[in-house]
Amino acid sequence: MIPRLYVPVELKPDHVFAAEERAAHYLRNVMRRQAGDPIILFNGRDGEFNAEIGEVSKRQVELRVGALRRPQMSVPDIWLCFAPLKKDAIDFLVEKATELGAAAFQPVFTQHTASTRLNLERLAANAIEAAEQTERLTLPEIRVPLSLPDLLRSWDPARRLILCAEAGPAAPIAEALNDLKGTVSISNAWAILCGPEGGFARSELDLLSNLPFVTPVGLGPRILRADTAALTALAVFQSILGDGALRPPAPLLPIGQLPT
Repeated sequence: MIPRLYVPVELKPDHVFAAEERAAHYLRNVMRRQAGDPIILFNGRDGEFNAEIGEVSKRQVELRVGALRRPQMSVPDIWLCFAPLKKDAIDFLVEKATELGAAAFQPVFTQHTASTRLNLERLAANAIEAAEQTERLTLPEIRVPLSLPDLLRSWDPARRLILCAEAGPAAPIAEALNDLKGTVSISNAWAILCGPEGGFARSELDLLSNLPFVTPVGLGPRILRADTAALTALAVFQSILGDGALRPPAPLLPIGQLPT
């Protein structure tokens, strides 16, 4: 297995730099890699590069950037807006939603939100690990939490908001998204909004449902956990309006292997 790592530095051929502490510890102490071993690097901006480990010491691990392996690619502009959850649930949500291609995470405090403390650095670390493991070339943005009223006051109405509504009549999500797919005037900026474990307050649902940029959707006959609901909505979105409907690219050749 060739390690694939996110590094927060500029990447270009022949660039040599010292790995940050996280990457150095992983390569030296976890993967037991040595000088000359191949690695893959990305930074969310410049694409993905072949690279190799240079000098390894107790103080630092040197990385040498080689040729571009893949040009930079973006994910669909889909935000995941969610009420903060308990630690394990929110870690799981951020990890899996990063795998599914969420472009940004927007925590939202609602009337029934139970968890009000968020460690944004931990969420960012979870997103980095998920991006490293899934061949993703970008990192999702971790946004500062907002109350639902503050979120709506600052909302750009050009961004369509898909509301996961637990109560009241709402079209099934696949039906609603297919209808939006046929609307040529719809923007390419999207967001999904999921409520907390206790659900949205009735007043919140009424407020949201009356906004012109909001599309309420149903997620089926079962009551879903908050993290399950968010991931379900994101997966359906990607399969209909996102990059889940695209044909996958041809597999990359292993490092050092040439086509015959």
